[in-house]
Amino acid sequence: MVLSPVTLNGNLVTLEPLTLGHTDSLAAVGLHPSLWTLQPRPITSIADMRAYVELALNEQARGASLPFAVVHRATKVVIGSTRFFDIALPHGRLEIGATWYPPSVQRTGVNVESKLLLLTHAFEELGIQKVVLKTETLNQKSRTAILALGAQEEGTFARQFLADDGRKRDMVYFAIFDDMWPSVKARLRERLRRGRQA
Repeated sequence: MVLSPVTLNGNLVTLEPLTLGHTDSLAAVGLHPSLWTLQPRPITSIADMRAYVELALNEQARGASLPFAVVHRATKVVIGSTRFFDIALPHGRLEIGATWYPPSVQRTGVNVESKLLLLTHAFEELGIQKVVLKTETLNQKSRTAILALGAQEEGTFARQFLADDGRKRDMVYFAIFDDMWPSVKARLRERLRRGRQA
């Protein structure tokens, strides 16, 4: 099986295949310094964002990534990005990450619905048996959000990556397994129904 670009539609957002045409729209909402503090490299200009998109598309061409632009359905405005990556289809495993949204749409349900769309596609369309999520140990906000999805913490890898500036990045890993999916799906749907946002 090969992952092909696909559009995923929700009530709040549409996840559409990322293209170079999204660069300016992503830069318009994605140059907040706070978004990149705990990332491997800062995105501070349109040129940086173009390089970010080009890298994602190069990874997609190699079958290593499937990136999306996140579009707010009510306004048709691009509000962020997310992707499948570290794809290991023979093992039924992939990762969801490289997810970011500007502060203006954080805690509005966008992330919850985006994850619901991605997880549904992974488990129900692709037949994945394990979805991995990870974040830097220092990123407590992200750790809390991942746990709130219903993922289980698997462990921490010290000095797993180096940021471009040489900072050593300790990473904590989480997983959602296919036998957990029905309860996770119900949990996410209930959060959206009740307006419990993250």
